[in-house]
Amino acid sequence: MTARTLYYAPGACSLASHIALEETGAPYETVRLNLQAGDQRAPEYLAVNERGRVPALYEDGWVLTENTALLRHIARAHPEARLWPEDLRDQAVADEWLGWLSTNHHPAFAHIRRAERYSADEAAHPGIRDKGADTFGDLCTMTEVRLSNGGWAVGGRYSVVDPYLLLFWTWGRGPALGFDMAERFPAWTKHARAMAERPAVQRVFAREGLPLPA
Repeated sequence: MTARTLYYAPGACSLASHIALEETGAPYETVRLNLQAGDQRAPEYLAVNERGRVPALYEDGWVLTENTALLRHIARAHPEARLWPEDLRDQAVADEWLGWLSTNHHPAFAHIRRAERYSADEAAHPGIRDKGADTFGDLCTMTEVRLSNGGWAVGGRYSVVDPYLLLFWTWGRGPALGFDMAERFPAWTKHARAMAERPAVQRVFAREGLPLPA
């Protein structure tokens, strides 16, 4: 392994850290995992991250997991990239965003994609998925309100919060939910389209084989 390696899966939550790392301009390598094929449970990956999830960031014999931890670390390790707010209150707002998205949007989506985590009764899974979709939609509406003033999420400047927002926007439009994001959430879609204009985002979406927001 090189000095820095990001383990990711296309379209997974690792997308946010992938974009943040690309934004720094620092050298790194990637290892692509196929979650459907079970790569995350292979012994080789469990030796890196025993939790068997993405993302994981390897740096000189040290491994960091959990998306929000990676986002903060990447930003603070590269102050020249200006991915973390300088103002104390803006920093608090950035932490608020990361907490809001990771503890609300992500679990709601997990109810849709991983209903088996929440009940061993297969007959209960459709109801779990339906409730997850309703909850995710409600959370998206709340996020839409917070983004209604336009621009970047924190203090009018780009930060690691913005790639994390883009992640959940892509999940909203994806096959598991199929939301018409432009119709239902125009402010968030405007933000996603602004993200799509950034070269780092374009490179990462190309690497992961994802269509850019249109």
